[in-house]
Amino acid sequence: MKTGAQLYTLRAYTQNEKDFARSMKRVAQIGYSTVQISAVGRDIRPERIREICDGEGLEIVLTHSDVNRILYDTDRLIAEHDIMGCKYIGLGAMPDKYRTPEWAANFAEDFKEPARKIAAAGKLLMYHNHNFEFRKVKAEGAEGPKRLMEYLCEWFAPDELGFTLDTYWVQAAGADVCQWIDLLRDRIPCVHLKDMAMSAEGPVMAPVMEGNLNFDAILKKLEGTSCEYLLVEQDICQGSPFDCLEQSYRNLAAAGYR
Repeated sequence: MKTGAQLYTLRAYTQNEKDFARSMKRVAQIGYSTVQISAVGRDIRPERIREICDGEGLEIVLTHSDVNRILYDTDRLIAEHDIMGCKYIGLGAMPDKYRTPEWAANFAEDFKEPARKIAAAGKLLMYHNHNFEFRKVKAEGAEGPKRLMEYLCEWFAPDELGFTLDTYWVQAAGADVCQWIDLLRDRIPCVHLKDMAMSAEGPVMAPVMEGNLNFDAILKKLEGTSCEYLLVEQDICQGSPFDCLEQSYRNLAAAGYR
């Protein structure tokens, strides 16, 4: 498993080409070898993203792509991922309308064709979870109630939909991270590593191994799965996001993961 940086963490520093290049240099200097492209400036062309990342020795392994492009601009989106050398096309979250019992089943109907087209191109559509997917609903026309995550597993074959399992959000849902690693073991080529600490106000995101998640058990459990990439993400940082990424990298490297 290779460690990488989820660039959503650095979104304030990747909105133009010059800043993107500066940020990739910092990411490579920290020690990361892979990145996920997410929330970077829309005007930065895929060719330049690839060129800059290649120049820093960074492999592009996953994206979070616009939902409308996944649905309605699939062919061009696939072509752009070919340019970036990226196999995994990610959806960052289920749009709000699909989170309701009356519309949930339509997610499968709407995304099935793009997922199959992506698979036919030798890539995989990846779904990134938050905590709401662990709420039980009775999807219209389906057996239930079930968790949305369970429906997604049923509605899509493993070669149509993979999961970018996010450790923080599984914990935030009150679910067991190791249990869900077991349940999705053949469908999680990419995982988001994000820790949860406690402040006086409640839970906060923290660098990996600086919070309360049992990462010794999580990482050991991941070793026996399909996981290829351990992508560090911290949506909200207490201080510099570069420092947070570096602290996570140091902790993972000390545990034997680089």
